[in-house]
Amino acid sequence: MTEKLLYFDHNATTPLAPEVLEEMLPFLRESYGNPSSLHRLGQEASRALQLARERLSAFLHAQPEEIIFTSGGTESNHLAFFSALGTTGRTQFVTTQVEHASVYRLCQFLQRKGYQVHYVGVNKHGQPNWEEFERYISSRSALVSVAWANSETGVLSPIEMIGELCRSQGVLFHCDAVQVAGKLPIEWSQLPMDFLSLSAHKFHGPKGVGALLVRKGVPVEPLFFGGGQEQGRRSGTENVAGIVGMGKAAELASQYLAENGPAKLAELRNWFEDKLLAEIPGVRVVGQGSPRIPNTTSLFVPGTEAYTLVHELSHRGICVSTGSACSSRSVEPSRVLRAMGFSAREARATLRISLSRYTTREELCVLTEILPSLVEEVRRAFSVDSS
Repeated sequence: MTEKLLYFDHNATTPLAPEVLEEMLPFLRESYGNPSSLHRLGQEASRALQLARERLSAFLHAQPEEIIFTSGGTESNHLAFFSALGTTGRTQFVTTQVEHASVYRLCQFLQRKGYQVHYVGVNKHGQPNWEEFERYISSRSALVSVAWANSETGVLSPIEMIGELCRSQGVLFHCDAVQVAGKLPIEWSQLPMDFLSLSAHKFHGPKGVGALLVRKGVPVEPLFFGGGQEQGRRSGTENVAGIVGMGKAAELASQYLAENGPAKLAELRNWFEDKLLAEIPGVRVVGQGSPRIPNTTSLFVPGTEAYTLVHELSHRGICVSTGSACSSRSVEPSRVLRAMGFSAREARATLRISLSRYTTREELCVLTEILPSLVEEVRRAFSVDSS
């Protein structure tokens, strides 16, 4: 057991930055007003929302009015889909086989309701098959939805190319950027997309708050009706403390990227991967041949089951994952890895280790010391069981 808990599951969620908590606390205590109220407390809350919106817009190089605050990535994704569905009059959607469950299962729901969904496949490196985008995207498409970075492998999609193809066909393009925010710079004003989803808890903000960026002039079909908050696009009393926290988290992430860029975290991740590849026979980094976000390692460990490794590491005070947290409790092998050509057995032998800007080399050294011997131990046990 390590002296302190070591956390390497930042693609599932990140710890709240201390500065974020400090900024949120007044709005959980004395500044509890409703932003729609005209009195002093209400105006304090309203000003706090505006500051958070300005911080987030600066982080994303967007206009404040392009931001709709939501409850998180899932709601943001759904708002983009139903906006396209309600405003285009079209009935076809294009996505990929490796999307987050909030998109993939929504697409399955739409299929059950009679809509047509095309799922673009990926190659063994996790990159989508470009010719399928060219085949499926047409003037009949209501929306194309692609995650910028895959949450399990960290593999980046060619969003600029996809966006340009969508524009050439007059098709709305939605990008799930939940795993990118805080890890790579986002220049919304330069990106060829109409919707972009974010979730605060993936970049050291609070859970339960996110945002959807909507390009000026793109209509939104609200999911909720009521008081007309968020310029009439998302009714319901705002989560003031959460939004304040998201704004502060965006400011901190912006400062970090300005000072370090993605390179600092990528250097640490690459060092870690090189150590594991040298010390554990037969392991492979999934998606290593593709561009990736700088914090994510998907590690195929043949001769083991990732579920066992995760539990054994947890007993030793180390937190890693088998894949996406939204599906890691499932006994089914990863849909993402299966789409990349992994067998069910291989998919069950894959760990996800995801870092953050707070992760240190000393912390990773503990994992590189423990994991090789643990893998050897588990392999021996599996060999005995299968004999």
